[in-house]
Amino acid sequence: MPSEPTQGNSTGERPARVTIREVAELAGVSIATVSRVLNGRADVSDETRQVVRQVARDRGYGPRRPQPATTRGTGLIGVTMPFTHTSYFAAILSGAAEALYERDMRAVLCPTRHEHEREVSLLDRLMHGETDGAVLMQPEESNDELRLLTGNGFSFVVVDPLYDLDEGIPVVSAAHASGAIQATRHLLEQGHRRIGVITGPPNGIASRSRLQGYHAALAGAGLMPDPALEVCARDFVVPDGVVGANHLLALPEPPTAIFAFSDSLAIGTFQAARARGLRLPADLSVVGFDDTRDASIVLPALTTVRQPLAELGRMAVTLLVQLLGRQSFEPLQVELATKLVIRESTAPLRH
Repeated sequence: MPSEPTQGNSTGERPARVTIREVAELAGVSIATVSRVLNGRADVSDETRQVVRQVARDRGYGPRRPQPATTRGTGLIGVTMPFTHTSYFAAILSGAAEALYERDMRAVLCPTRHEHEREVSLLDRLMHGETDGAVLMQPEESNDELRLLTGNGFSFVVVDPLYDLDEGIPVVSAAHASGAIQATRHLLEQGHRRIGVITGPPNGIASRSRLQGYHAALAGAGLMPDPALEVCARDFVVPDGVVGANHLLALPEPPTAIFAFSDSLAIGTFQAARARGLRLPADLSVVGFDDTRDASIVLPALTTVRQPLAELGRMAVTLLVQLLGRQSFEPLQVELATKLVIRESTAPLRH
């Protein structure tokens, strides 16, 4: 039976690294509490803070020591992503994986399920394990937690952040506002004036930027936004699109067009409209956002804003490789262009 690993031994073997999960278990607290203590957050009692710090010291848990730029790494890059089964994240992953392959590097895939504690644990394993850096898709960590990772010498690039991040944190995202302006202008050019929107989570960067673009396009046409035509979805998923569209279509004066802030929300709008006997696009025009594989499969084919999803992944790897090579580059935060793709789900307003 193998003996339990110790902090040091006489054989010269490398001691096993302690993870944040083990520190949490030994201290009798959650991973999130350990993270807050290590981040210096004030929302932890002094007693708990002392216990966590004592356990961390006793177990030798501490910041990762950055490797010199001249040292060849493992060639392994961690890739955290909420889900692997959705076409949105799969497209970003395909771009990142291809870019890594071209550089003779490999991805270590880490699904997070949008769970903060799970993600903190996975990042801890990546940082104290055998990866050189990471690509983080929509990370749940706060700005302070990501800054701590940077301060500990761990190189990473954030793709499609959920929240605003400091300029010093490398980010690759899409031009959300520009895409929303293109989508709304297209509907305006088709003669639509009552244009409903189904947004995503209200505090997210994507939702806020797309809503700003929608408002800007309306203002350009001399129209004021109507709060009754704006519905907030909890997430960018089909069921929330059904709920949002049902709300809009039940209005005394329903919209003649709906701009959904994701392809999944748009597909949910399709379902709600058909359940009411509406014809698409004769009775209702619909625009989505993302241009995932589903957009060209549904009937009618979805008019949508194309995000360069694979290119987001490729660009993230490019920036990360530059970081690992300690190459200076500007800007740290890159925004890739979006483009409206017109298909069959939009039509001129019928009088």
